[in-house]
Amino acid sequence: MPVNSFREDEKSIEAGKAKTLLRLFSYLLAYKKEILFVLLLMACCVGVTLINPLMIETAIDDHIGSGDYPGLLRLIAAAVFLNLTMVLFIKLRMRIMNQVCNSILMEIRQELYTHIQTLDFHFFDSRPTGKILSRIIGDINSLKDVLGNCVTTLIPDFITICCVVAIMLAKSPALTAASLCSLPVMASGMWFIQVLSHKRWQIFRKKSANLNAFVHEDLSGMRIIQSFTAQEETNKTFLRLVEEHRTAYNSAVRINDAMGSVIDLCWGVGCAALYYMGIVVIGVEQISVGTLLAFGSYINMFWRPIMNLSNFYTQIITNLAAAERIFEILDTPSEITDEADAVEMPPIAGSVTFDHVTFAYSDAPGVNVLQNVSFHIHPGETIALVGPTGAGKTTIVNLISRFYNASGGRVLIDGQDVRRVTLESLRSQMGIMTQDNFLFSGTVRENIRYGRLDATDEEIESAAKAVNAHEFIMKLEKGYDTQLSERGGGLSVGQRQLLAFARTFLSMPRILILDEATSSIDTKTELLVQQGIDTLLKGRTSFVIAHRLSTIQKADRIFVIDQGGILEEGTAKELLAKKGAYYRLYMAQFAL
Repeated sequence: MPVNSFREDEKSIEAGKAKTLLRLFSYLLAYKKEILFVLLLMACCVGVTLINPLMIETAIDDHIGSGDYPGLLRLIAAAVFLNLTMVLFIKLRMRIMNQVCNSILMEIRQELYTHIQTLDFHFFDSRPTGKILSRIIGDINSLKDVLGNCVTTLIPDFITICCVVAIMLAKSPALTAASLCSLPVMASGMWFIQVLSHKRWQIFRKKSANLNAFVHEDLSGMRIIQSFTAQEETNKTFLRLVEEHRTAYNSAVRINDAMGSVIDLCWGVGCAALYYMGIVVIGVEQISVGTLLAFGSYINMFWRPIMNLSNFYTQIITNLAAAERIFEILDTPSEITDEADAVEMPPIAGSVTFDHVTFAYSDAPGVNVLQNVSFHIHPGETIALVGPTGAGKTTIVNLISRFYNASGGRVLIDGQDVRRVTLESLRSQMGIMTQDNFLFSGTVRENIRYGRLDATDEEIESAAKAVNAHEFIMKLEKGYDTQLSERGGGLSVGQRQLLAFARTFLSMPRILILDEATSSIDTKTELLVQQGIDTLLKGRTSFVIAHRLSTIQKADRIFVIDQGGILEEGTAKELLAKKGAYYRLYMAQFAL
């Protein structure tokens, strides 16, 4: 199965810039009232901004020129009042938009996390956890400015530009044409820059994901790294990834910086053209000082929003790659979903049937792990699965739990095709234990209760006693209230397994799957837990995968799995008597 590791860049998914932006901005629709109020505030602010140059023109031409100082003071008082009000409105709209943007980010993050939980094992098997984390955390965080500025920059600045152009045209078309003569150059430069910039920001996002994936993997495997004194090698890898990350960022930023230079150049050309047209071509005798100063203010009011829009455009190009990566995950369908006509699985009795089942992984459809496998398990039977690594033992139990779909044939539980029942009703009646059971950060009690969230403290302790975990738990510093770090740090491997047994026992599953569940437990601990396992197996259909053959001697039947199917089937005594594949496995373990 191909895996995208931290050594490889993820493939870019081109969904179309306009489509991605519209999808992102659609989240704003849920906050129509807040957005409309912010737009009202900003309309007031834009109005004050547009009036300011006119007040300057009036002050110079009408009041200062004629010596009307009382009128000038009244105009100044009005200007101060309007501008102070504008400042308050700006503060208010910033607060509202921050609240809206944070709510949207939380919504997107929750939507992404919820969707990821529905994805099948193939999704997680084919990419590092760190790359998934980079999308849930880093990519989503980068969208905040884009969402906020869509309302606070794009709309008001666009309106400001239109109003400024209209006022300038009304006052002097000639001066307006001179002021805006450099617009074609700016448009061409921005288009060329965004084409290059988007590609480079895509590369940067990929390098960020690679770095996150490596750090997550490195920290998770720190015990191995220190055990084999591999710190120097991992340092080299980290430095290489950091250098790639830095290089990608610098490359993208250099292109973005060029956009500001283009705007500044065009702004300067526009200002020079304005004053050349007004002073040299038209002549100062044809234009009042107030009008020329007002035009100077308006041209600044024109180019400043252009600069803001270019910065916003840069933000879009910068973060569009992040939005594409988020929506790529949201659009990734799960191969394992409830069928449209799926029904609730009734209480399971425990009958399991494989009806000519064939299975191959989706990324290797030509390689069958299982080929035309058929068997029937009666309720309450304990079935042991043995065979070489990679023979398909775990695949069989994964198909029973419907973690994968069979490529051919049917998997039936109590006569019900597992594809025709809901996943929750199916899996909620199953208990699955693996060799490396995960423990969450939290108390011992919380970890056991994960098996059944509504369990009482008495039921938790009863489950622990049943698998002989109670004794060691009570020896911990705070007993059941002892805090555990992630993965159960501070506990032995055997103790972690005992807690996992207690968690599974608490769930009271109708079908139990033990996948190498006792391989990490020492012989003394195994004798203790075997009594709990016997209790757990009693009255339940059970599948036990084991390389340690001593743990499956009491199984009702043993399946020897190899070459894509069941080579042998029978009790331990029957299979030993055959002197076939099971006999050879047995003798390889016990002959010495």
